[in-house]
Order: sequence, then C-alpha cells, then structure tokens
Amino acid sequence: MRRRTVTPGSGLEEVLDNLATAPAAREEASAPAPARPRERETLQTEFAFELPRGYVDDEGHVHRSGTMRLATARDELRPQIDLRVKENPAYLSVVLLSQVITQLGTVTDVHAGIVERMYATDVAFLQDFYRRINSEGHTHAAVTCPLCHGSFEVDLSGGRLGES
Repeated sequence: MRRRTVTPGSGLEEVLDNLATAPAAREEASAPAPARPRERETLQTEFAFELPRGYVDDEGHVHRSGTMRLATARDELRPQIDLRVKENPAYLSVVLLSQVITQLGTVTDVHAGIVERMYATDVAFLQDFYRRINSEGHTHAAVTCPLCHGSFEVDLSGGRLGES
C-alpha cells in the first residue's frame, strides 16, 4: 500500500473524511435492499368434494358434500404404527382418509368408523381425490370426449350432485 500526503484541496482529504464516517455508510450500502412487498402467495389447503353416493349416518341422513385437507408427513406416517393397519395393510386408506377429511355434511368428527361404513364407490372416489390434491395440487382432470375427441378439463370435486 502506498502512502500519500493529504493536502487541502487535493481531493484525498474529502475521501479520508468520508472514510472516517464510512463504516455506517458501508453497512447501509452492503445491507440488502429492503424487500419490495410482493403479492402473498396463497396455498389452498382444503378442498370441497361431493360424494357419488353419500355417507348414511345412524339417523338415516345422507351426507354427500365434504372437505378434505392436504395431508402432512405425520398423516402419512401415523397409519404405519396403527395396529389395525399392521394386521390388515388394506386398512391404511381408511385410517388415512379419516385423518384428512375435515367435514362430511354436518359431521365434523370424521373417524375410521365413519369411513368404514361408507360405500365402496365413495371410498374409491375419496382415495382418488386424496391422490389428486396431494400429488397434483388440484382436483381438475384433463379428459377427451370419446365421440368428438375434443379435450377439456373437469373438476372432480363436483359442484352439483352427479358432477363428481
């Protein structure tokens, strides 16, 4: 490093003055610029569905509409330690579905016993629905008309009876 003599008016005096006050300025300059407020990205975690047949409760009421939430790692691991699943691996989907279905008609406490009493077509629908929302992140499926070969998209969650 070369030394220089600072004389008034040489310009170096100004540089040295700036260096004396520069640590704060340098920190400000090296600090990242404040993040611009960006649009908040939202994640849909619950999905509505409409069962093809419906769950019939003890009073004979039919419950078709419901909601299912996204599964967590814990949801997928918990059935592995369930004794019913250890005895019968096919029971895994019953336990898993009972954890992620948050509502079924007016029923808010969905447990394995409720899923056990559902019709097979409804359980198959829910298994496919679970797979779609947890692996693909949506309930839409691309389909092709067998008659005209036109392609379009359908929402598997169904908005009205008969749409699912």
